[in-house]
Amino acid sequence: MSFKCTRALEFAHKMGITHRDIKPANILHAGGSDVKVTDFGAALIATGETTQIAAIGSPAYMSPEQVKEQQLDHRTDIYSMGVVMYHLLTGRLPFLASNNFSLIYQITNVDPPPPSAFRPEVPASIDRIVARAMAKSLDDRYTEWEEFSLDLADVFRSEQFGARAEVFGDSDKFETLRKLPFFEKFTDAELWEVARISAWRGATKGEVLMREGESGEFFCILAQGEVKVTKKGKLLNILRTGECFGEMAYLSKTAQVRGADVTVTDDAKIISVPTEKLAASSDGCRHQFDRAFMEILVERLTMANIRLSGV
Repeated sequence: MSFKCTRALEFAHKMGITHRDIKPANILHAGGSDVKVTDFGAALIATGETTQIAAIGSPAYMSPEQVKEQQLDHRTDIYSMGVVMYHLLTGRLPFLASNNFSLIYQITNVDPPPPSAFRPEVPASIDRIVARAMAKSLDDRYTEWEEFSLDLADVFRSEQFGARAEVFGDSDKFETLRKLPFFEKFTDAELWEVARISAWRGATKGEVLMREGESGEFFCILAQGEVKVTKKGKLLNILRTGECFGEMAYLSKTAQVRGADVTVTDDAKIISVPTEKLAASSDGCRHQFDRAFMEILVERLTMANIRLSGV
């Protein structure tokens, strides 16, 4: 949840928007692991580096600079997101006070106990992320949403926090897709769509992923590892991280069968995209896939011509 909020708020920041009222009531569960940040009624449209504001927001989640009615930028939302994380992790707010004066004093002067003080299973890495997000000094706080979200993704991948039964979580999928050249022109929204419609799994050396003559109902992209493409035992190609295979199942306008075998040659992570789900996806998502496939086909035809010409 926190990771997806940081991604949404980074997008808002790029649009010049500071929310100013980040709190649990403004983060809606949209089903599964999806969330939506709502109620931008108090938001600012930036006209410069910072904007002077009046005290707007929910006191318990306000940043030190917000309760002091100082100039604000996106880092006030980063602080508030840190308070939301603290609340979710511990079931209580970082500062408890009988009145607003006491609350404001604590926000500006007191460091709260780490979340692990109330939930010992919370790892030190999460304590550090929350503490940095809630740093009173802007110099000590996260300066960019991306750095905040990357730290959250790294913790999720590590074995020290959360259940590892779900090998590919949403944050892991998003960060993996964003780093692959195939998806470099996809927007964040399109990457989330790809993450939703695709299936992710590990594959071990020697596993046959596709067989010649089989029906092609999906295509794949290598998130990690290496595969070989063979036809009747003859090696056609070696594909590595970021490359796709089986895409003719999607590109063909008629029923398509596999034209070759695809076998794992080095332990791999496979992204499988069902052609039926892609066909039902947004126009933008399909357009990005079509563009990426066109570039790949042009590159492969060029290489084939070079080989045939003996250059």
